[in-house]
Amino acid sequence: MKTLTVGLGERSYPITIGSGILPALGESLRAVAFPRKVAVVTNPTVSALYGAAVLDTLREAGFHAAQISVPDGEAFKNLDTLNTLFDELIARGYDRGSGILALGGGVIGDLAGFAAAVYLRGIPFAQVPTTLLSQVDSSVGGKTGVNHRLGKNLIGAFYQPRHVHIDVNTLSTLPPREFRSGLAEVVKYGVVRDADFFAWLEREHAALLALEAPALVEAVRISCQIKADIVEIDEKEGGLRAILNYGHTLGHAAELLAGYGTLRHGEAVAMGMVAAAAIAADLGLASEPDRLRIEDLLRALDLPVRLPAFAPAVYLDALTRDKKVKEGVLQMVLNRGIGDCVLHSVAHPDRIIPPILEKYCEKATA
Repeated sequence: MKTLTVGLGERSYPITIGSGILPALGESLRAVAFPRKVAVVTNPTVSALYGAAVLDTLREAGFHAAQISVPDGEAFKNLDTLNTLFDELIARGYDRGSGILALGGGVIGDLAGFAAAVYLRGIPFAQVPTTLLSQVDSSVGGKTGVNHRLGKNLIGAFYQPRHVHIDVNTLSTLPPREFRSGLAEVVKYGVVRDADFFAWLEREHAALLALEAPALVEAVRISCQIKADIVEIDEKEGGLRAILNYGHTLGHAAELLAGYGTLRHGEAVAMGMVAAAAIAADLGLASEPDRLRIEDLLRALDLPVRLPAFAPAVYLDALTRDKKVKEGVLQMVLNRGIGDCVLHSVAHPDRIIPPILEKYCEKATA
């Protein structure tokens, strides 16, 4: 079992990572003085897999725990579901001496975390992420929220958990495509922050795909440490934290154009990283061998590396609507070699982006 700390003064919290550590959840929550009355927020899919085990470990540790189930999927990360959750919390008598535990992936973590942030003006919550994407990204750093019909994550708060408990054994029940999608975010950390970690991923990619526990624990540990280090410096995305958007510029455009749900988020990020590495190489920030290493690793992890086929003008319009282009300048995180990055202002994206799309789309369009 590995333990990291996100150092935020009196709001600091531990991240516990291991294989087969779900039964230790109750004791871990006792160690951080978590409230004794706990609402376990989850969905039917995760509940069927881990709900009983989580309730058992909590009750054995002296907690009064009950489960609240919400519908499964991004489509339900909204104010209607949030209000349904509030109805349950109120009806069951949860007060300021209670806590919320998020058991599931990113949707559950975002929804339950935001509920905790605003219910009775804030009650403690903890994260038990069960997907790779949530383990290495959304469960760490305090971003919570729900979607609005006019956009994703428009309603939310920065609200840090009391504890994050990561058991990599939960990844064995993930669909393979979802698991590979999470690996894209793991690769991102190596590209933007840690060249040694990137080299380790090159060596250990087969072990990761085989779900070997020691490799999974190490990959999650290093990813969480990198994110924790960044959050400690820039909790509310005032500057440095923006580097975590590497690969998301054209990636978000690809998600939008393909239609949300067609691509997994990590798949789109993988495509976006390849395109960003190509732009970095064209601008002299990285070498062609650097670009090739990034693409080769993503291919080795069975991730897509070519953007969906849409005309350059369509991509540029999507970037503008996503507020990535302002006054003709594209703000983009670009890798500087491998292990470092820079927030770069790309002047004349209408000149820079089309040649990249010609090379890195599945099929160029006129």
